[in-house]
Amino acid sequence: MSLNKVMLIGNVGADPEIRYIDGGVCTASVSLATSTPGYTLPNGTQVPERTEWHRLQLWRRLAEIVERYVHKGDKLYVEGQLRTRNYTDKKGITRYITEVWVDNLEMLTPKSAATSQTAEPKSGSDPTAPAKPSPTQDNNLPF
Repeated sequence: MSLNKVMLIGNVGADPEIRYIDGGVCTASVSLATSTPGYTLPNGTQVPERTEWHRLQLWRRLAEIVERYVHKGDKLYVEGQLRTRNYTDKKGITRYITEVWVDNLEMLTPKSAATSQTAEPKSGSDPTAPAKPSPTQDNNLPF
């Protein structure tokens, strides 16, 4: 028995790179940063915050969702598998890349924060949806 599963929560480092390949299949590549907070050891030594960068690969429907809704700075939760590939660079050196092939994606950035990051309105919004109550209206709730 074996298990290859990755779960990450982090922030998107740059707008996704979108490509359409054979037969119009959408692919997306996203850089995701995860951070471990800094701390102080009992002897007073400061250990700085550590940030790791992860390369995410998404295919088909997930890639289309990323293309439409994910932007630099957004917070994501992803689940997937680690995959390593190699290539030979211009100098003839073999390089290895480890990627997370995403199976599941959840956007954690609140809708209001996401819309303030992009100046353009989201297409497909429902004009008949009820308006969100203002903070002053929330204070009058009976519960």
